[in-house]
Amino acid sequence: MTELNGIAASPGIAIGTVYVYRDDIPRIPRYRISEEQLETERTRLEEAVARAGSDIEAIQSENGDDLEGDERTILDSHLLMLRDPSFLDSLKHRMEQELLNIEWILSRTVKEMMNKLSTAGDAYLRERTSDILDVAKRILNHLLDRSRPELADLDEEVVLVTHDLMPSDAVAMNKRMVQAIAMDAGGKTSHTAILARSFEIPAVLGLETISRTLSGGEKIIVDGNHGVVIVDPDAATLQRYARLQGEWQEHEVQLMRLNALPAETTDGKLISLKGNIEVPEEVEGVGNHGADGIGLYRSEFLFLGTAQLPSEEQQYRAYYRVLEAMAGKPVTIRTLDVGGDKVSEQIRARDEKNPILGWRAIRVCLSEVEVFRTQLRALLRASVHGQLRIMFPMISGVMELTRAMEILDEVRQELRDQEIPFNEDIPVGIMIEVPSAALTTDILAKKVDFFSIGTNDLIQYTVAVDRGNERVAYLYEPFHPGVLRLIKIVIDSAHAEGISVAMCGEMAGDPVASMVLLGLGLDEFSMSSAGIPEVKRIIRSVSMAEAEELAGNVMEMRSSAEIDREVRTYMQERFALF
Repeated sequence: MTELNGIAASPGIAIGTVYVYRDDIPRIPRYRISEEQLETERTRLEEAVARAGSDIEAIQSENGDDLEGDERTILDSHLLMLRDPSFLDSLKHRMEQELLNIEWILSRTVKEMMNKLSTAGDAYLRERTSDILDVAKRILNHLLDRSRPELADLDEEVVLVTHDLMPSDAVAMNKRMVQAIAMDAGGKTSHTAILARSFEIPAVLGLETISRTLSGGEKIIVDGNHGVVIVDPDAATLQRYARLQGEWQEHEVQLMRLNALPAETTDGKLISLKGNIEVPEEVEGVGNHGADGIGLYRSEFLFLGTAQLPSEEQQYRAYYRVLEAMAGKPVTIRTLDVGGDKVSEQIRARDEKNPILGWRAIRVCLSEVEVFRTQLRALLRASVHGQLRIMFPMISGVMELTRAMEILDEVRQELRDQEIPFNEDIPVGIMIEVPSAALTTDILAKKVDFFSIGTNDLIQYTVAVDRGNERVAYLYEPFHPGVLRLIKIVIDSAHAEGISVAMCGEMAGDPVASMVLLGLGLDEFSMSSAGIPEVKRIIRSVSMAEAEELAGNVMEMRSSAEIDREVRTYMQERFALF
């Protein structure tokens, strides 16, 4: 028996038989070509691209109305990449300069792009490499006249083990026959993870070598709740996981019955539960899990990994699409948050010594004012299609907020002058993710309509821990007394001015933390949509008096270890968390 630990990407437990899916590109030939052969190579490229596009259109046609919104969007994005003339022109130009065959030029260009993206600190940007590789593989397969295995042809139930499942393969596969996915690559925000959650298929990603160590036919357990994979389990382990699987399935049925019910405590306190999204294809999952709206739409996905800045029209269409899909439920869109660990080729500081403390988020927007104005114009125009809320990231003090509001007012007046309609009463809020902002929320609360606490950054800035640094990761403590005290300051300052407080960091979606946050007075929890039902169950099971008592006890404790131990024990005994 072998136990492996990876990333819990899609919840659930599956017990089945391994099917290893390999779609490795063979060794790419490299040879010189003459100038007379350039036209032939250009034609080969154009034909391969056209055939790759036909492959994707065939998937769309064969699946028809069965394609969900997220699946359709991914395939559409791949078609857009194939039809991007700048991409093809750059390949042709490089081939003309180097006089090498087009397969080699394509593979080397894609490898360089992926290397650049894979070293980015931003998880979303890193994980978009799978889309680039997916499209490139399709083109290369046609250039090399190579067929690829078809997951659509699966005719028996299997646990799919692979190195990196391409998004188009995930869409095309016979989902009824895939019990679970175990993968070397990927993370929680990869398209494979998004699709697995959409298909409700348990998945553990980031296993590094599982596809190379298994040959197929092995018995396997995939625990997507805890990121655990067990190969060749013994009889006792099989029996234990069969019981856990049954309990999980019953638990899920019970949770889904809560979808139409409000997140209301037993003594009548109504709490708002919303979803976080990075890309529009996640909107459907937000609705499917009973969310009250979108609490954080990370708009930077439009700016990352692109050859040029998105136009006002492109942004308008993206925002409009999400607002319309939410059918009147509130959508909070965070303005551009790049820099630091989020790398945009079009907006980046060079040679920053400490980018996490450098030119990022609102600081970028206030210096690249035209980029900011373009986004604000698109947001305001889209506001007529739904209940939009605008949120500024990483505000550190009143001066930044004042300047951001001035620019927003200028854009509003510009649209009025041009007689372009927009909602005049859009709520405007800020992210509280810097200690200086948390400590001055009594001042900031007078100038905005809401706060949203970004705990991912607030914790790392408060405790002085780089959350991406494995050597000090143990110090990244959500239950640090300093962090909890800042959260309490933010909530109390906001309520004193009559405005609401949300939380959109990972802490908001952690069921273990939910009762403490409720007791501290948090008004809104925003999280990955799959986490909403569990948090709702907890809120509907307790009174505010119980939550306030737990929070009060915690605030008297002196260390994060003491708090963590107390809260985890309490929540496990009270709610039997999975």
